[in-house]
Amino acid sequence: MTDQIVVLCTCGSSEDAGRLARGLVDAHLAACVSVMPEVKSYYRWKGAVEESAESLLVIKTSRVLFDTLRHWIEKEHPYDVPEVIALPVVDGAPNYLNWLREAVVKPPET
Repeated sequence: MTDQIVVLCTCGSSEDAGRLARGLVDAHLAACVSVMPEVKSYYRWKGAVEESAESLLVIKTSRVLFDTLRHWIEKEHPYDVPEVIALPVVDGAPNYLNWLREAVVKPPET
């Protein structure tokens, strides 16, 4: 098991997905955010089954940043209840995992 996680989050528009993805990387909360456009979601909301076209964000980050990342998404996301689900990264290519670890560390102010 590593200290890295993948967080899934859906957005209702590609504009929101891009804004959130860029914001997470700019804030050093994610090393990388991949946006998968045009996924179809089926879900229960307020007693009815809904169907929506959404974009899926695949957020690569560190487990220790999850709470901060979750709060950031909840504040910046337009949904009332945004999806924020963390999945563990069990293993991976050492060079990639090292890069991911280093990419979420905010450089010191100069």
